[in-house]
Amino acid sequence: MKNVHLVVADLFLPKDLAACEGLRLPALERMLARGKMRMHPAVSCEALLSGLFGLSGGLAPICASYDGLPSGIWMRADPAHVRLEREQVVLLPDIPVGAEEAAEFCKSLNAHFAGQGMEFFAPHANRWYVRLDGLPDIATTPLSQAAFRNIHGNLPRGADERRWRQLFNEMQMLLFAHPVNEVREAGGELAVNSVWLWGEGKDARVSASFGHACSDEVLTEMLSSSAGIPFKPWQPSWQSEHGDELLVFTGLRASLQSGDLPAWRAALQDFEAGYAKPIWQALRQGRISGLRLDVLGADQLYRCSLERVDAWAFWRGSRRPDEVV
Repeated sequence: MKNVHLVVADLFLPKDLAACEGLRLPALERMLARGKMRMHPAVSCEALLSGLFGLSGGLAPICASYDGLPSGIWMRADPAHVRLEREQVVLLPDIPVGAEEAAEFCKSLNAHFAGQGMEFFAPHANRWYVRLDGLPDIATTPLSQAAFRNIHGNLPRGADERRWRQLFNEMQMLLFAHPVNEVREAGGELAVNSVWLWGEGKDARVSASFGHACSDEVLTEMLSSSAGIPFKPWQPSWQSEHGDELLVFTGLRASLQSGDLPAWRAALQDFEAGYAKPIWQALRQGRISGLRLDVLGADQLYRCSLERVDAWAFWRGSRRPDEVV
């Protein structure tokens, strides 16, 4: 019998937001009430996926290979915008960048850092990389975890942190004064005044125990490609596959980060109808033998495990998402 592993980001919001008020979520509420719930220290989506795929060697080499770059020592250097908000410098990710703009930015970065053991590439307009001569002794913070937060506290740390924080500052200064940004700002677009460095590694390898993956998150596709596992983009409704499945949904997080609570509610209602309900029915009917639901939160990882017998434990009732936290 097959198992389904479902990963959802930012399902549980504080009660005072009344985010679930008026929503009908019977399947999800039964999952949360009838499964065995355990709490773990918070992890990033990248860290959780790295563990599920048995990754060794860092994420950047996996991403670089997916984007057509050769093997080597790689670090992500994704374009971003930093903005001063009161006493914080906040990182804004996913700034739309054109391919020609990305090429111009990387050309300038390569000219500035020539001879320093690094070379920048932009095989995708919004996914930039830096190839290194040697692997630095630092730990970095994934972009999704640093997004919309103060960059201080999330900068590289470790034995080589002093050098890499200085390099980070130089990159910001170069981009801040870049002619392309003058054009962007004149047209009302955010400047690409920073890059975010993360995912450093070399000789990356993956091994997964499931047979299929489906997600709205490109990192899941990258890891699936490296592992040779069939992948399909997130669908409006669950289509069962043969063998164990990994399903990763980040649509709630995207709505939450944009500050759009109505969009979060709409995405949750779609998730209930398209995924929670059919998966719950499949568990009750014995078409799947087990379900694991991992909910990524800002402060904790919530892990809910269910077997078919749990689906019939009606005396456990139901539990709304805003009653978990």
